[in-house]
Amino acid sequence: MTEKATQKLLLKRFILAAGTYCMVLVLMWVAILGDYFQAAIFTAVVGSGLVLLSQSVLLVLFLRGDNQRFSDPSLTEIQVVMAVCWHTWFLAQLQAARGSLLVFYVLILLFGLFHLKQRVFMRCAVLVFLAFSGLNLWEGYAGSLGDPGLASLQVCVLFVVLVWLCLYASYVQASRHRMRQRRFALQAHQDTLRGMMRQLEDLVATDELTGLFNRRHFLRLASRELMLLSNGARHGMALIDLDHFKRINDMHGHAAGDQVLQAFAEVAAGCLREGDILARYGGEEFVLLLPNCDSAHLVACCERLRLAFAGSMPLGDKIDGLSLSAGMTMLAPGDDLDDALQRADQALYRAKRGGRNRCAAAWETADA
Repeated sequence: MTEKATQKLLLKRFILAAGTYCMVLVLMWVAILGDYFQAAIFTAVVGSGLVLLSQSVLLVLFLRGDNQRFSDPSLTEIQVVMAVCWHTWFLAQLQAARGSLLVFYVLILLFGLFHLKQRVFMRCAVLVFLAFSGLNLWEGYAGSLGDPGLASLQVCVLFVVLVWLCLYASYVQASRHRMRQRRFALQAHQDTLRGMMRQLEDLVATDELTGLFNRRHFLRLASRELMLLSNGARHGMALIDLDHFKRINDMHGHAAGDQVLQAFAEVAAGCLREGDILARYGGEEFVLLLPNCDSAHLVACCERLRLAFAGSMPLGDKIDGLSLSAGMTMLAPGDDLDDALQRADQALYRAKRGGRNRCAAAWETADA
């Protein structure tokens, strides 16, 4: 969740708390009209004004984002403490109706059930008990407690409810911790699966011996590049065959042939641009696609590749005379990939028939 989204959620939660304050204020004035409020009307007006002022200050903090400066940006504990203090003051102005509004202590603590740590929640529960018990003890000491037996019962009921809330909060926190651990574990498994999927995709698209793309993946990439080819642009393509590869296998073994294939892949990596596509087409045959190039660049690239491969020594001086032949063609918008491969194959055939170790172009009638 982004910081902006989190702040928006915290603001909505504050508005919910402020709405609860408004409902309790309405109940206070109902108690005044019912003659249950013992203090003067001026005291009720001042109390209401202080509540509105405190909520206005908190609203400004949330709107300006200053709540983010606190260790707990939700300001949950601050709001709970303020609500406990104000509600205790409200109950102090009641006598017979005190028990009816005692339930709002529970609502105040429920506000912090999912956002307060366990020790902080218990601290707020202790504050509630001490506030209400202290209120009754003070009235008992001052001789203004109307029914001591009823007050004792209310304190006991509140104590039982607070203990139950603390136990339930502990259960909720433990459940949320387990769910968070499972979510993290699931996220880790998903990351692992995504990594394995990427590895599988690489294995499906890559030739194991040379590390180049395989034929299937090349055809997919080339078809996509051909579809995206804009008017006036052209791609270059070449079929490349390593000369006398069967003889290398017969004379030096298949392991040596594998090293020759790997040597070609390494040489090609140093000759090609980023974005050029080279794949093993099959056996000792490779296919090259040069996006957005002209015929001169294609010829120069193939010649550079031919000369670099001829100068490589995969097995030291045990194998000499390495060479390759290439058949080149150009791709234009609307061209068919199979037709282009056929043109390149015919040019490659001419290069081999002309003596190998050369590049032939499909647009020419003679060897390049």
